[in-house]
Amino acid sequence: MKLSREGWAGLATLVASLVLFVLTLDLKANPLVPIGPGFYPRIVLGLSAALAVLLVVFDLSRKSEPKAGPGANYPLVLLVFVVFGIYVGLMPGLGFRISTFLFVAALQSLLEPPKGVKGWIIVLATALITTLVTHILFERYLSVLLPRGRWTDF
Repeated sequence: MKLSREGWAGLATLVASLVLFVLTLDLKANPLVPIGPGFYPRIVLGLSAALAVLLVVFDLSRKSEPKAGPGANYPLVLLVFVVFGIYVGLMPGLGFRISTFLFVAALQSLLEPPKGVKGWIIVLATALITTLVTHILFERYLSVLLPRGRWTDF
């Protein structure tokens, strides 16, 4: 059996996840902090490796060649990376909350342009809820300080 593009992507993700996972083992723990600096990256990398293994297994177990999907939209992919770059660039100035709200609203509008007032209300509500849940989860539950903006102090 041959691997398709998805199988090769899964294999590459598996190798990268395992290499990065091994590198997290060298991170020195602080005796004053119960959870070391490698704890969360190991969770993410372990999950990535497990999902990559599933992708390779599913690809190898398929009976027929995958059907060609709709044409790739490379300009949209490039635009998503540009929006993400702007998000990362604005975060030090605006802070996590404002830049994440703008990022989620912009990306959702880019991927599926809202139609009418109801569509814009959904976009803004989704951005607000996503930002609030992420902020509460990280700052309150996990005690991870998120960046405050130099321009906004928010």
